[in-house]
Amino acid sequence: MTDGAGNLVTIRDIDVPFWRIVMIMIKWSIAAIPATIILVAIWALVVSLFAAIFGSHMGMSTPPAP
Repeated sequence: MTDGAGNLVTIRDIDVPFWRIVMIMIKWSIAAIPATIILVAIWALVVSLFAAIFGSHMGMSTPPAP
């Protein structure tokens, strides 16, 4: 059994080459494009749903005829 203190670990150095980090960031950027498209599509569906439900109450009034 342990006394609850656990083992303490200290990380002193992480050696990652610069170009490896650049490649990871490029992959994240490319992965963000379809994720953004999906989120925009979901947001459009939610907004359309609210517009269909509450649309008759939020209509703009037409200006009076001259």
